[in-house]
Amino acid sequence: MFVIGTAGHVDHGKTALINALTGMDPDRLQEEKDRGMTIDLGFAWLKLSNETEISLIDVPGHEKFVNNMLAGIGSIDLAMLIISLEESIMPQTLEHLAILNLLNVQKGMVVLTKKDLVDEEWVELVKADVEELISGTVFETSNIYCVSAKSGEGIEELLSGIEELLSSTIIRRDIYKPRLPIDRSFTVSGFGTVVTGTLIDGTLSIGEEMELSPSGRKVRIRGLQTHKKSEDVAYPGTRVAANISGVNHLDISRGEVLTVPDWIKPSEAFDVYLSVLDSIPNPLRHNMHVTLHVGSAEVVSVLRLLETDSIDAGERTWVQFKPVHPVPILKGDYCVIRSNMTTLGGGLVVTANAKRHKRKDSQTVDRLNTLLSDSTKDIVFNTINESNFLIGIQSISEISNIEIDTVISELEILIDEKLILSTSDEIVNSDFITINNWNELFDNVKKVLSKYHSDYPLRNGVPKEFLRNQLNITSTIYNQVLHLLNIKNVIVEEASFIKLPDHFPNLSEQQSIKVKEFIDLLNKDPFASRNELIEDHILEFLVDRKKIVRLDDKILLSYSVYQRIVKKVQQILSDKGEITVAGLRDEFGTSRKYAIAILDYMDQQQITKRVGDIRIFR
Repeated sequence: MFVIGTAGHVDHGKTALINALTGMDPDRLQEEKDRGMTIDLGFAWLKLSNETEISLIDVPGHEKFVNNMLAGIGSIDLAMLIISLEESIMPQTLEHLAILNLLNVQKGMVVLTKKDLVDEEWVELVKADVEELISGTVFETSNIYCVSAKSGEGIEELLSGIEELLSSTIIRRDIYKPRLPIDRSFTVSGFGTVVTGTLIDGTLSIGEEMELSPSGRKVRIRGLQTHKKSEDVAYPGTRVAANISGVNHLDISRGEVLTVPDWIKPSEAFDVYLSVLDSIPNPLRHNMHVTLHVGSAEVVSVLRLLETDSIDAGERTWVQFKPVHPVPILKGDYCVIRSNMTTLGGGLVVTANAKRHKRKDSQTVDRLNTLLSDSTKDIVFNTINESNFLIGIQSISEISNIEIDTVISELEILIDEKLILSTSDEIVNSDFITINNWNELFDNVKKVLSKYHSDYPLRNGVPKEFLRNQLNITSTIYNQVLHLLNIKNVIVEEASFIKLPDHFPNLSEQQSIKVKEFIDLLNKDPFASRNELIEDHILEFLVDRKKIVRLDDKILLSYSVYQRIVKKVQQILSDKGEITVAGLRDEFGTSRKYAIAILDYMDQQQITKRVGDIRIFR
């Protein structure tokens, strides 16, 4: 299924032409019928001779209603520029053509209407003017058709032309992430809230939980219609009416997007390569306010010029938009700006959710120029590169707005070219990082670990949380990073510690002598405090190596003495079934303080269990 949008000056026969093509009147408002002009979007449909179904959007032609026109024209497959032979080229003809050009509509045709009201000589004059008009635009190679909606002349030829043109148009692929930019919201008695729009990027199914962006409201699809036929599934490129639950239609505004939960993060700022129309009355200024149109949304936005303080008619430049409220937008979308009922320009969104850039900065401009000229492979690479750390296929597809199958193909090339690393041989289940980011990550990890090993040579390694804090990344990403560091043999994990593979804690010769003397003292006089005789870091090393046992902060035993005590206590418990503090004190000729510390420690080690004033086997 395809979507065709009309464009053209008021009263040039757009609605009459759609009626002649489909047998339907797309004007839905009584006010439209009374005034004889389309005010809001109208819709109709037909089936071509080859069984191809198409939706037709009738857009307003009056200058006051161009905003409504923009809400419907952003996601069409084919544009028909309608020009009355009676009046020829008029102001809104020029503006609508400019808008279609700014939106980079790929396919179009020119339809000259009201042929029954003019002679052949006049037809040729208008055709010549139109050919000159469309030169250098997206319509430059378009066919020109002359028709009369009243008599039917030329209608069959136009239908054949539509069929031929659409036969070479690629049906929109499903990237499994539906977007329905909402252009109407209303209620139907007995059903509730209904929203309409042109579905792009994915399918909608009855029963699915969806999200309204940017509001974040969660809704569920109760029903779907395409061309007034109920459907279980709606496919990309179709006009859809979706019956949704969970929200009142009065709480939904034109411009919101019905999509899957947690996909589109509404943008508070985004970068655009802006083309300024030749016809603008005054230069555009930095920080001026404009009306931004993207999808079906219309929002006031601050225009930040990144390269200069002003831009003249006909020029192109990098800009950043700061809308007054977040906008659901993706990389690759097109937008148009207007002010005082005048179209100023438009362009391609290169970065959604953009950071604030330093103005008049050559590096920023160079980076944006690279993004603009990127191939699909380059876009995938840059998406991975800008993530800094590991990123999965799903996230790459969502950020870049590229189908998953295409992402996978480009990833395979990037891996072969040794530009990225993957965490697994199975690409679908892998996470990815660029070689440059990997090298930087490796250097940072090595630097942190090396310094820690130098500061604490006798410790097994760095506590995991300490390393995460040093890298300043989230726990989820950190776990992914550790996984890759492990499989690349950059680190060694031991319990809750991380170390470099070549790190092995060892005492120096001088430290070894000191430790031997210390342990000899503990063995000779086990129940005398000796912790002040040795440094804490050496003490930690000895505890870890099971050379000594730390009963508490001040009481230490050599490991061999502690083992003898444990063995004796176990013998007593086997013989008597219990032991007391006093019993242990008397058995080893120690103090009550030491006896309590020993039994408390054995409780902690799950050897004994306290029951009142006695200990028993656990």
